[in-house]
Amino acid sequence: MGKRILLITPPYHCGVVEAAGRWANLGFLYIAGELRKDGHHVEIYDAMAKNHSYLDIRKKIIDSMPDIVGSTAYTATIYDATRVLSLAKSIDQKIITIIGGIHPTMMPEETLTRSKGSIDYIVRWEGEYTTPELIKAIQGKMKLTEVRGIAYRDGAHIITTPQREYIQDLDSLTPAWDLLSWEDYYLCFMDNSRVALVSSSRGCGNSCAFCSQQKFWQQTYRTRSPENFIAEIEHLRRQFGVNAFFIGDEYPTHDRDRWEKILDLLIEKNLGVHLLTETCATDIVRDRDILHKYRKAGIIHMFIGVEATNQKTLDTFKKFQTCHECREAIRLLNEQNIITECSFILGLPEETNESIKNTLELAQYYNPDNPHFLMISPWPYADIYQELQPYIEDWDYRNYNLVKPVLKPINMTREEVFQEVLKCYKTYYMGKLPHWEALEDEFKKELLFRGLESIVQNSFLRKHMSTMGKMPAAVKKLIAKRQATNTQDKKHYPTTPRLNSLPGTLPSEQVSPGKKKQPHSLPLP
Repeated sequence: MGKRILLITPPYHCGVVEAAGRWANLGFLYIAGELRKDGHHVEIYDAMAKNHSYLDIRKKIIDSMPDIVGSTAYTATIYDATRVLSLAKSIDQKIITIIGGIHPTMMPEETLTRSKGSIDYIVRWEGEYTTPELIKAIQGKMKLTEVRGIAYRDGAHIITTPQREYIQDLDSLTPAWDLLSWEDYYLCFMDNSRVALVSSSRGCGNSCAFCSQQKFWQQTYRTRSPENFIAEIEHLRRQFGVNAFFIGDEYPTHDRDRWEKILDLLIEKNLGVHLLTETCATDIVRDRDILHKYRKAGIIHMFIGVEATNQKTLDTFKKFQTCHECREAIRLLNEQNIITECSFILGLPEETNESIKNTLELAQYYNPDNPHFLMISPWPYADIYQELQPYIEDWDYRNYNLVKPVLKPINMTREEVFQEVLKCYKTYYMGKLPHWEALEDEFKKELLFRGLESIVQNSFLRKHMSTMGKMPAAVKKLIAKRQATNTQDKKHYPTTPRLNSLPGTLPSEQVSPGKKKQPHSLPLP
């Protein structure tokens, strides 16, 4: 007899990527698909996307009457995920609780110990095959010790079973897309959007020192066939009306031939979809001769992991790319009118006011459309953790979210670092607005302005705009001009409020719903 299983996304919000939109946890979809093959009844409850409270979650658990409740966590969400499972236990001790994700995978002993009995099992690494086997063991059909890739408590001892081999045939997996409440998933900067996070590959062969993904995937790399991947996009477009896709691969362009085949199929199918993705600067430079295919294929946005503006820091991060490649990659994408986004990591022990100023100046030189000035977050399982540990002042995992400064640099306070980061945002974006207005590509121009509006209204910046000083007169004039134009001409995204709450003005009290990026959503519960 199948089990009733409720998978719950914890209601964690930090305002770092919530400006972009909302999309479902891809790991839940993959696991739900495999569980249904074994005859289980599965529900996906995205408490985060719905902005639901713990009272709402409690009611949902009671109404669903599940046998098993599962959740997922990376470091910043581990407390909230644990709270969700604790809530399930408080409703009925007989409910079996399971958790997966990068933090429980890498920190099983800590996770089980801190849960104080609210977590029964951890599914480590990929969960599609492990979770159904675990449930068979719960049903008495096999021994727990025979299930590879789990952790659990046995009396006073914590048992971790050997790791399961990574799934090689990704084409065989069947995500349960029909379980989603599609009205919950959209882009804030694009009207009438319905968005899905999809994956064409898993893993990355690089070894960036700060990265959680390379630890999770252990530098392995596997792919779906281009045909299988595009068939999924076509299915989602036709069956559910999805018109925007985040390609959530850690490294989608690794295999140039495969990536070009994906582009060619997208062009051939002409599905009328928009795609957003990320890759390494080195691959953009490598593929300069095929970049003209990007916009034709529907790619409108590309994130480049720049991280630093000096070679010494890049080498410390083990980025295996040069500053010149980062600058060149952004330039090449800008030439194709693709929105360029990148991040710059700040708050390292050696950080100073001068080094932050230098980062800003070099960011301006690199010239991405959307830079993010992020705080280093010392994941306790990252390669760089031991080096950073002596400088940690904040031990609350909820703040390990790339927004709040966790480390104290040698020559700065954490608050000083944070204020300098705010200045970076204001200086950069106020300087970019006139350049955006001069763009000839009206589609890109509109998305950039609307995207900035979403950042201001929905991100962590919203709470701090009053401390960021007055808006430059020239920028005020530009915004007034755009507001007047948009009042008269409604052809561009008429249902979206205009830019009325940039730094130096009072933000609107009506906050648009935000998104949770599973910056790299893991295929785990």
